Amino acid sequence: MAARGRPRAFDRDAALDAAMALFWRKGFSATSVADLCAAMGVNAPSLYGAFGSKEDLYAAAIARYVESAAPQIWSDLETQPTARGAIGSVLMASARNLPGTDRPAGCMIALSSVGQECDSRLGALVTAARADGERLLLARLSRAVAEGDLPQGLDVATVARFYSCVQQGMSIQARDGATQDTLEGIARAALAAWPALTGATEAPAGTGCVPPAPPAR
Repeated sequence: MAARGRPRAFDRDAALDAAMALFWRKGFSATSVADLCAAMGVNAPSLYGAFGSKEDLYAAAIARYVESAAPQIWSDLETQPTARGAIGSVLMASARNLPGTDRPAGCMIALSSVGQECDSRLGALVTAARADGERLLLARLSRAVAEGDLPQGLDVATVARFYSCVQQGMSIQARDGATQDTLEGIARAALAAWPALTGATEAPAGTGCVPPAPPAR
């Protein structure tokens, strides 16, 4: 009997990327194991052998999203010299990335309803990931107060929560078809509230990381 050939190698990273995209687009409950196997190019025993369970695969997909997609939104938060520029960088990066091109639209974490669909472990995982975004904003605003960029006594928690809500709302808008131009308009509108929220002087139009609105035609 002829020796069998060596089985094709299992590309775990590629399979996980495929699972992430499917969960991102359809959600946890609407994605079946058969759907996952088809998207990942594996059979059920291979899926379970590599990831343990559908729940464990979803947790791995969330971690993959945080590792690969989130930096496209948050990478400039610490490098911007002012708090307004830092918040603007997050909102404008969201406007560029959330409409989706080669990936599903919106933010996988913001759009996830897994906490209402299955066990509390995954719900807590997603809730913690959402809280990480607000925590990053809070840390950047607190730093701005310490550096004198924002006034002492500012309620930085409320400001962080406000802009976190805006960014999450942009994700929902993107999922429903909002374009980059539409999302940039939302970002500009949210940044127009900066002086009232913080007591800080707004940057002149056209400066910083947020481009001015296009002229009326």
